[in-house]
Amino acid sequence: MTTTGGGPRTRRRWGIAVGVGAGVVAVAVAAVLVFTGVLWPNRVFAAALPVRGVDVSSYQGRIDWPVLSRQGIDFAIIKATEGSSDQDERFAANWRDARASGLVVGAYHFLSFDSSAERQAANIFRTVPVVAGTAPLTVDVELYGAYLSHPPSRERVRSILDPLLDAIEKHYGRPAILYATSTAYHRYLADAYPDNPIWYRSVALPPLLPDGRHWTFWQYSDRERLAGYDGEEAFIDMDAFGGSRQALETLLQPTGQ
Repeated sequence: MTTTGGGPRTRRRWGIAVGVGAGVVAVAVAAVLVFTGVLWPNRVFAAALPVRGVDVSSYQGRIDWPVLSRQGIDFAIIKATEGSSDQDERFAANWRDARASGLVVGAYHFLSFDSSAERQAANIFRTVPVVAGTAPLTVDVELYGAYLSHPPSRERVRSILDPLLDAIEKHYGRPAILYATSTAYHRYLADAYPDNPIWYRSVALPPLLPDGRHWTFWQYSDRERLAGYDGEEAFIDMDAFGGSRQALETLLQPTGQ
């Protein structure tokens, strides 16, 4: 059948075009909602986990810890150091005030691939006190800068990381937590470090570690907005603990207790 003007074939084409256009718009809107933190699929999965917390640095600026801690937060992991000489400018205040707010508190160190284990350990020990009842120190293992496109070898990273972890365990009395992105875990941590709790970043889907290991902490969002901070970073990282509050309290005890 031949049609002209607004016949069936033309209407069908318009219907297809409108359907495709609506689909593109829906995808675009969903992408904006995810990017801005309004819609975050992992929130659904993390909602089933009762113990949640945040990780922060100076990018969150001055934090009102009593306000932040009243928003369903059980713990806070605070950036302390990076490499052999850098200290986060807000660490001391965050450490003091987060502990005063009643949260479980821990510190993290950002691993440098360019500094020796000895110098990085010295930086940590100068900055993070040995305090009973705080979480084990975390070592953040992830690619950065030029290493994003040219990752160092597993051997090079482990030549720094292994003695650093030994020094941390000796100094603080328990194994460090190891934080890793998916890429860093695959390259440097998989099938190793069985005594170190794993804190895994997976902000799209629930974490599935390549070696089948279970995570202890899960960073499930880097697009959360909470009240109580005013830094240059509009978002705050959200994390879940893979157990009960009682299990988290057990993690605070030194090795052998």
